[in-house]
Amino acid sequence: MAPPAPPASAPSAAASTAPSASEAAATPPPPPEPTPEEKKKAEAAKRLQEDRAKWEDDNKTELARWTPELHAAAKALADKAYPSGHAALVAAIAGKQRKPGDSARDKYRHPLETLEFFGFKPTMTVLELSPGEGWYTEILAPALAAKGKLLETTNDPNGAPQDRSTFNGQKFRAFLDEAPELFGKVQTVVVDDKAPSLPADGTVDLVLLMREAHGMVNSGTLDAWLGAIHGALKNGGVLGIEDHRAAPGADPMQSAKKGYLPEKWLIEQVEAKGFTLGGKSEVNANPKDTRDYPEGVWSLPPTFRQGDVDHDKYAAIGESDRMTLKFGKAPEKHAVAPAPGAKK
Repeated sequence: MAPPAPPASAPSAAASTAPSASEAAATPPPPPEPTPEEKKKAEAAKRLQEDRAKWEDDNKTELARWTPELHAAAKALADKAYPSGHAALVAAIAGKQRKPGDSARDKYRHPLETLEFFGFKPTMTVLELSPGEGWYTEILAPALAAKGKLLETTNDPNGAPQDRSTFNGQKFRAFLDEAPELFGKVQTVVVDDKAPSLPADGTVDLVLLMREAHGMVNSGTLDAWLGAIHGALKNGGVLGIEDHRAAPGADPMQSAKKGYLPEKWLIEQVEAKGFTLGGKSEVNANPKDTRDYPEGVWSLPPTFRQGDVDHDKYAAIGESDRMTLKFGKAPEKHAVAPAPGAKK
């Protein structure tokens, strides 16, 4: 009988796992590692998606708050002609139209005293720049509805959907649409934050810049915004600025990243653009603010960017130490023509 055939040798591991030339050609290479810029964009897109989802839930709750009774109260508030700025502001600040929690900020922001310091009257044309969630808009709109005019800058709600500025514009538009009887007379001015521009028609009595100047410094647009504001204001019109106050002598470019600006420096920048300081108020000062928080001013309320970390500590400090500055638009100087026959 013939001897048994030797067993076939097992293929080596290398031979069994190595792809053929055709397989190797068909396998795509792994995708390249995202660049830091791509990672940043992806993270921004994720945050925007999350913020949209949260806002949609919050907006449903806010819309449900607007019962027929609240709409009627808002209409009565807006239709009334107030005899003075004080009366208009007192009524608006006490009104039920304000979102839950907004009045809790009054003890830090002092809207009555702040707007009276700026010379508010219910017959004025007022322009509010970057109104955010509409904290001041809820007060200004009813106070001006009967005899004045309110203009609000906003981002384009019809812009690119992936841009946060578009989302901001959509949120503010939805906010105004909640109560036409209250906000129906508000005029929106669509602006590009990167290329500031306002109607240079010299018709505005009061421009409000509430906690926005530091952001303009960070984006390199402060000078451009001040120039646009100057063109929008009447001669003798008022620019009211409230902002987080840095320590004296702080580097403005560095402190602005934390949300703060040195008062003396800011006054110099505004005056260089054709304004005159008319007064300073300490109504929004807070000596508890040490300005040395990990997340800058955003560690403090109402943002609480650090979440539960030291929450009670920051709540006890309250909102930031703020400067409140009133500027007048200096009258433009015109050359005086020499009298006939005068020596030149």
